[in-house]
Amino acid sequence: MGIHPGRMGSQQRVPDCTRCTAMLTHSDSSSSGTQNTGDSPDSASKKNDFYDRNLALFEEELDIRPKVSSLLSRLVNYTNITQGAKEHEEEESAEASRRKTPKSPNMGTLMGVYLPCLQNIFGVILFLRLTWIVGMAGIIQSLLIVLMCCSCTMLTAISMSAIATNGVVPAGGAYFMISRSLGPEFGGAVGLCFYLGTTFASAMYILGAIEIFLKYLVPQAAIFHTADSQSSDSAMLNNMRVYGSICLSLMAVVVFVGVKYVNKLASLFLACVIISIVSIYAGAIKSISHPPEFPICMLGNRTLVRDLFDVCAKTVVNGNITEPSQLWERFCVPGNMSSAQCDDYFIQNNVTEIQGIPGLSSGIIRDNMWGDYMMKGEILDKAGLQSVDAHGAAENLYMYVSADIATSFTLLVGIFFPSATGIMAGSNRSGDLRDAQKSIPVGTILAITTTSLVYISSVVLFGSCIEGVVLRDKFGDAVRKNLVVGTLSWPSPWVIVIGSFFSTVGAGLQSLTGAPRLLQAIAKDNIIPFLRVFGHGKTNGEPTWALLLTALIAELGILIASLDMVAPILSMFFLMCYLFVNLACAVQTLLRTPNWRPRFRYYHWALSFLGMSMCLALMFISSWYYAIVAMGIAGMIYKYIEYQGAEKEWGDGIRGLSLSAARYALLRLEVGPPHTKNWRPQLLVLLKLDEDLHVKYPRMLTFASQLKAGKGLTIVGSVVQGNFLDSFGELQAAEQAIKNMMEIERVKGFCQVVVAAKVREGIVHLIQSCGLGGMKHNTVVMGWPYGWRQSEDPRAWKTFINTVRCTTAAHLALMVPKNVSFYPSNHERFTDGSIDVWWIVHDGGMLMLLPFLLKQHKVWRKCKMRIFTVAQMDDNSIQMKKDLATFLYQLRIEAEVEVVEMHDSDISAYTYERTLMMEQRSQMLRQMRLSSAERQREAQLVKDRHSLVRMGSLYSDEEEEVVDIPPDKVHMTWTRERCEAERRNRNNAPENFREDQSNVRRMHTAVKLNEVIVNRSHDARLVLLNMPGPPRNTDGDENYMEFLEVLTEGLERVLLVRGGGREVITIYS
Repeated sequence: MGIHPGRMGSQQRVPDCTRCTAMLTHSDSSSSGTQNTGDSPDSASKKNDFYDRNLALFEEELDIRPKVSSLLSRLVNYTNITQGAKEHEEEESAEASRRKTPKSPNMGTLMGVYLPCLQNIFGVILFLRLTWIVGMAGIIQSLLIVLMCCSCTMLTAISMSAIATNGVVPAGGAYFMISRSLGPEFGGAVGLCFYLGTTFASAMYILGAIEIFLKYLVPQAAIFHTADSQSSDSAMLNNMRVYGSICLSLMAVVVFVGVKYVNKLASLFLACVIISIVSIYAGAIKSISHPPEFPICMLGNRTLVRDLFDVCAKTVVNGNITEPSQLWERFCVPGNMSSAQCDDYFIQNNVTEIQGIPGLSSGIIRDNMWGDYMMKGEILDKAGLQSVDAHGAAENLYMYVSADIATSFTLLVGIFFPSATGIMAGSNRSGDLRDAQKSIPVGTILAITTTSLVYISSVVLFGSCIEGVVLRDKFGDAVRKNLVVGTLSWPSPWVIVIGSFFSTVGAGLQSLTGAPRLLQAIAKDNIIPFLRVFGHGKTNGEPTWALLLTALIAELGILIASLDMVAPILSMFFLMCYLFVNLACAVQTLLRTPNWRPRFRYYHWALSFLGMSMCLALMFISSWYYAIVAMGIAGMIYKYIEYQGAEKEWGDGIRGLSLSAARYALLRLEVGPPHTKNWRPQLLVLLKLDEDLHVKYPRMLTFASQLKAGKGLTIVGSVVQGNFLDSFGELQAAEQAIKNMMEIERVKGFCQVVVAAKVREGIVHLIQSCGLGGMKHNTVVMGWPYGWRQSEDPRAWKTFINTVRCTTAAHLALMVPKNVSFYPSNHERFTDGSIDVWWIVHDGGMLMLLPFLLKQHKVWRKCKMRIFTVAQMDDNSIQMKKDLATFLYQLRIEAEVEVVEMHDSDISAYTYERTLMMEQRSQMLRQMRLSSAERQREAQLVKDRHSLVRMGSLYSDEEEEVVDIPPDKVHMTWTRERCEAERRNRNNAPENFREDQSNVRRMHTAVKLNEVIVNRSHDARLVLLNMPGPPRNTDGDENYMEFLEVLTEGLERVLLVRGGGREVITIYS
């Protein structure tokens, strides 16, 4: 209900605002005075009178603005909106006030931020992959991986804390913060990246849960089996796909039925995580004195799959008989003790057993300090064991534990990073926090510190307690298909297996709950048109359609079926999101915008840039091709929102950054005028509006867009005649009409409308003041005053000539498109024809440059360019043509060249006739104007001074025409009649004979040139020619208009061009 201070507008909007304020005042008085039943109406009215007396000085402001008490009461009652709900401006509507007051948020730092962050950060990677990462990378490089990922998230958390504490943050998480800090384009792009990351995270958690279920909990549940053990991987992937799809469907149903069940189970899942981690530490401590018994069977230095045989020996003694063991039968022909039928490697190497969990005090940490990256299919071996290198049979490779994928440092970074994500869980719940600005920084940073310490200590403990070949064994094949982390835990491996299963299921449910709400928030912001359908949901606000889309995208991740393949994908999307959180903080800090006042003080732009750099580096370290794809997706979304999305103004930092960049560029441009090579027409287009404030000649804008093709500066100006205080509403309406027409004609530029008492003065103001610094116009585009001959009013053409004189005085170029209604629209295409240039006077090269610029546009591209120049009697036309062709070659402009000779200098009878008609018409109109002057003066006296201001046309003024008498001929005591008589005498004086002869010569030039131009260019698509300058003596203004009319008669499209007095085209590079 509050009125924006900057939008007072015209007086026409005051009644609405008064109504709003009256309602506010009524509510204030009712809430303060009449709630007490003891107060009588008289006492209430006295109280109102008391307020009125105190605020009488501000009565005008109170009509359109609320009192401070009203404003503060609304701000105090403000509640954080739920994720995906309306923005707070809409929340303040009358509909919201009728709603039931929501329960006040009361969650503290521990329950609201710290524990949710812990639950989201700890996940499937810790239980399923961290031991494998330590085994492959070694303790040193594993610590480096953990340090890189956790440092990246810590720096991001610092930036996020600064943004989250800069004002009230409604619950929208990273999307809300980035979109309001960097604008709708970045916000939409990063919001969708964050959404995709969260969706793929749900797929990763589901795959982790299914891996635990099929590998360690119920291996018998597998649907697909293969007789050939070597191709068991494909069967396993198919099992993952089937069970993953079933699990996803069940989870989607749970989320659809009610999120409250998910939230109630969250604490149970968190307890599973904490119990599992505690059991790891307990098992590591116990291993100092009593390491768990998990023997590993080694053949030579190769690790054997332990569940394929019973005894780790080649033979067994049954009574007194030595019999081949199951292991023997795997490597040899069954039932035959002859060594000839056995695998060579099996015969030449011994079978030994080593301890899988030597314990914390065993000193195994020295062996696990350095990495041992492997290729796909490479057998796990232990370096210290004796082995005879012999060629083994290929069909026996299934007996050995081998690497299922090729590993490298970069791959492990991509797989581990998802275990550091989840830091946004606190900011996502900001609507439920008692003091979000205090809880979010403290809780998030404490959670990251806790998880980082757990990861670092886990890396050291795993490397200190577990044998290297077991660490590198991803699925626990060497320890009878046990989960490798489970072998270290106490009191039983089942604690970890069951705990990790429930924690991954819980994390998957959380992701599947959060992702649709994030998509709903983006859809409700209405910045991406095709996502609008996902803003709708059930009556209680649950995002049904968004959940359906999320489930479909998560299904794509499940069809990949490999945890190690899905993890780098979501790493990219999360890293992209964190990168822009850091960028948002850095931009806001460096711009020092007045609204940037975060309560969290421990941030710096350098830390944000470091975090941004780390995010970018981690993206390309983990997978350069995924990074390029993720950036491409974000880039496409950005450009889509920029071109198709709704216009939003959120006071974001990119707008401020653009302003700073523009200021810097403008200050640089102030150094001096542009070099000739950089000169391009910077247009000021003077538009004429009709009485309904509609653009009278839209093709002026079409021509400007074709000439500019989106480059350089275009200012569209117009004049509203009247008083600024009374005409402000008309000014806004005129601006809006021009902006709408600019959008239709695709003119990229600025609109400037001024209010002036006289249109002529308004145009002069525009010519003088438009632009800023170095970004000023250098060319004026003005329409032709059509119908000036038929009008008795001379002001139309006088305004036109005055503008020509002003542009000349300001050293600006001038373009006057005549018959502009016949100019082509942007949808037309000229497939043939020519643009003819009639180069009569050198104007700095404007006539050469303009056709070249027009030919860049698709409308004129197929037109060829022809240049005509005029040769006099004493000119060598052949040499002129050669010189002109050379000049055009050096200018790199392709055009046909033609020299037109004008020998006939006799003045024709037609010329005399036209001149006589022109002068007789001028004299007749002058007499009519002088006789009507008195009548106009009488009418002016009775005119109502406070009538509605009428919109004047651009080339006519409403002021009374002043009789032009030179100052030295006017006596201050002359009457109006004496002044008119003096003027008549002067017009009939003999000295005018020379001027008449001058008019005849000028008319002769116009007639002859027009004949030549019409003869050569009657079928041209466009004719450009030099515009003659107006006469120095203002008495000849009307004749000047006649000369221009004669010069351009019979031509369909004409562009009159007048240079600005400087060179605009050069032959030099």
